Amino acid sequence: MNEIGLSDQVITFTQSDFGRTLTSNGDGTDHGWGSHQLVMGGPVLGRKIYGTMPLLEIGGVDDVSGGRMIPTISADQYAATLARWFGVAESELAAIAPHLPNFAVQDLGFLA
Repeated sequence: MNEIGLSDQVITFTQSDFGRTLTSNGDGTDHGWGSHQLVMGGPVLGRKIYGTMPLLEIGGVDDVSGGRMIPTISADQYAATLARWFGVAESELAAIAPHLPNFAVQDLGFLA
């Protein structure tokens, strides 16, 4: 992208809210919440970690039951941050991130 002068116009990212529990259901682990995401590109304010790693302890403060950890950043916050950069109007964000109004921080600030 640098060679063709487009590095400030390209972002590569992953998006998934799929995770796994810490406990077994007898056949493996169940579906859980949260996962790590990657965001790369010229506009990314990189070399930072956004969110907080949960304490990976069954019955710990971050376990809501059965080894399910609650993420500290929602998929809606992440999607809305990216959508704004792509030019989605604030009035259209509800179609992309319907739960966004539930969060005080609605832009994670990882894009310039």
